[in-house]
Amino acid sequence: MTSPIRRTALARLLLATALAASVGGFAGPAAAAEDTPIVVARNMDVNSLDPARGFCDTCQIYLTAVYDTLLTLGDDNKTLVPKLATSWEANDDQTAFTFHIAPNATFADGSPVTSEDVAWTLQRLKNIKGDPSFLMDSLASIETPDDKTVVIHTSEPNSEFLGILAASYTGIINKKLAEANGATAGEDAATADQADTWFFANSAGGGAYELDSYRTGDELRLKANPNYWDKKPAISEVIIKQVEDAVTQAQMLQTGDADIAMQIDPDTAATISDPEIVVDTVPSFNFLYIAVSPGAKGNSVPLTKPVREAIADAIDYEGMIDFTVGGKGKLQPVAIPNGFPGTDDLPMPKQDLDKAKSLLAEAGLSDGFTIEAHYPAVNAYGVDISLMMQKVQQDLSRVNISLNLTPTTFAVWREEVGGDGIPMTAVYYAPDYFGSAQYVQYFSMIPGQPWAKRAGVGKVEDLGNGEKEAELLKKAMASSGDAMVGAYHDIALQMIDDKVIIPLVSPDLVLASRKGIEGVRYSACCNLALGQLSRD
Repeated sequence: MTSPIRRTALARLLLATALAASVGGFAGPAAAAEDTPIVVARNMDVNSLDPARGFCDTCQIYLTAVYDTLLTLGDDNKTLVPKLATSWEANDDQTAFTFHIAPNATFADGSPVTSEDVAWTLQRLKNIKGDPSFLMDSLASIETPDDKTVVIHTSEPNSEFLGILAASYTGIINKKLAEANGATAGEDAATADQADTWFFANSAGGGAYELDSYRTGDELRLKANPNYWDKKPAISEVIIKQVEDAVTQAQMLQTGDADIAMQIDPDTAATISDPEIVVDTVPSFNFLYIAVSPGAKGNSVPLTKPVREAIADAIDYEGMIDFTVGGKGKLQPVAIPNGFPGTDDLPMPKQDLDKAKSLLAEAGLSDGFTIEAHYPAVNAYGVDISLMMQKVQQDLSRVNISLNLTPTTFAVWREEVGGDGIPMTAVYYAPDYFGSAQYVQYFSMIPGQPWAKRAGVGKVEDLGNGEKEAELLKKAMASSGDAMVGAYHDIALQMIDDKVIIPLVSPDLVLASRKGIEGVRYSACCNLALGQLSRD
């Protein structure tokens, strides 16, 4: 089998040859800019097009374009700015939030966006119990004193609730239209709601775009919303094309078959010299990680705390960044992005083979053991996860841990990780809004949280930090300023100590597009804001 390093070099050679042979430019007939679709090349990871069920990077892009949220993030990726809500207020203890909806806001069918739509949408998000439902964990009740005023009450102080409402999964749905097609927001929505299939072929939002069509494994087409109440989109149609690898995405940019490529890795980007292609590299809040599950049925040995620590100590983190993104990335100590509240001055991960071997010896595993790794075979943020896991395999072999690699599809992976569990897996994460609570609620060992359940909290020992993490999260949610940051810092230290989620690399983001495409930027809530795109 060709080694990963040689395979990467071969890919670069093939790309350079293809680009040198290309004539460049788009050969089709001239057309007015607003009538020419923008084509986005990316490896799509769609699990649903329903705002209450979808949970993926492509989902963020789609939902942001089709469903307006109450608030959104400004260009600095930190400041909240108005969207459906023209203004808002919060009480002193961060448990009541009042929003005033734009009087001219409408859905794509022309009907007005009302407070009832907002209340129904958020209650449905909570009750569907899909992957993004954790965003509404603290939702207690919603009042609608009039058609354009919403008062949301949380069950406990939530200093990040305003930020949560900028997440694409909180996009407001046309209640009447969705209910007519099987949607419900009742407490039994997890079983009673029958709208998931309908959402794959239809949209019910009021954003800049509407769903035109979706073909699994092929393309996602969006058309401009003719009734959009806010600034009209400059492009009449956006097509997201399924393109698995960075080399092909780069070739499509070169030939004009794509206007934007979203998963160009730094190595591939370095081979592009076409003056018609604009390449920017910026730091990101994205990261890739491995996760170890002591509760998975397929474990060959108990994945106790010392064993998990040995796995973490065996990894060559600096080498991983060089190997996966050619050094164009950052170390990340915890499953909270660098730069988010509480992440300053955390201990950086480092390889320590002697310590790893000592820990394994103490656990009676000097001769090593075998562990299964199943993961989605995708390219995320320019990183080929299969290649990344080959590097993990090589690192672990140095301490006599044999890693069996099984790449799979996202559909199979989701079923496995939510079923009997996977001893080791690898995947990625992007922020839904600017705030650290989302990471604690997803990655901590607090009982009931997604990765706590997957890891086996309550079923196996050595996962005891959840209670302390829960106390600290409560403190952070009721605090602001330095007190909040300090609480998140303490949580981060506990999450590092869990040794369940082990971040490997935070890749710099390559933004690649054809010259003349404006508005291409990285958004922490939306990934890529299609409504801001235009053609010069």
